[in-house]
Amino acid sequence: MPRTTPAPDKPTENSAVHPLERSALRQEKVAAREALSPSQHRCLSEAIAASLGKLLQQCPPRILGFCWPIRAEFDCRPLVEIWRARGAQSCLPKVSAPGTALEFRAWRPDSEMLRDRYGIPYPATGEILFPDVLLLPVNAFDAAGYRLGYGAGYFDRTLAQLTAQGRHPLTIGVGFELARVDSIHPAPHDIPLDAVVTEGGIAVFSSRIAHWPQ
Repeated sequence: MPRTTPAPDKPTENSAVHPLERSALRQEKVAAREALSPSQHRCLSEAIAASLGKLLQQCPPRILGFCWPIRAEFDCRPLVEIWRARGAQSCLPKVSAPGTALEFRAWRPDSEMLRDRYGIPYPATGEILFPDVLLLPVNAFDAAGYRLGYGAGYFDRTLAQLTAQGRHPLTIGVGFELARVDSIHPAPHDIPLDAVVTEGGIAVFSSRIAHWPQ
């Protein structure tokens, strides 16, 4: 049955595809990423790092949030360490409970780490920080800047909560070109990214990039 696609910045309940379709797309894209050979992954990651480094030079972070890499995602840690050496703080998300927003704990390379309910490492101790720049992995992303994560909705809830608190971190998706799709058919709760960086370069979706810091 034909589906009318609304304007990308105004997703509606009817614009979202069935969750099973999004799950299938997620599985397809994660499998494609995990199928990259070590040499392919290294080469593509080097290109991503070069473009992401340029974007961070344009939008320098004071508190840089990022995610611990899982399932062959791009590893942000080398770039994070560069910015730490320049005086920035860094933080990792921690899952508190299903259906809640994330909290960000200060991270250092020597931080003691624990694993959350999904097996993802997070700092065992450390102050709670609020990132002004947030690097997010993308399993898929589309032409309007919407991101497909792992389906639990943590980042959308977190960004909505931060916005309600008057905090507006710059959101930068990071992933491989194989994650690019025409549309993920966003749901009303989905929040678009400000930019996405791949080995193909930088895709900007928000005027905030040009006017950073705000």
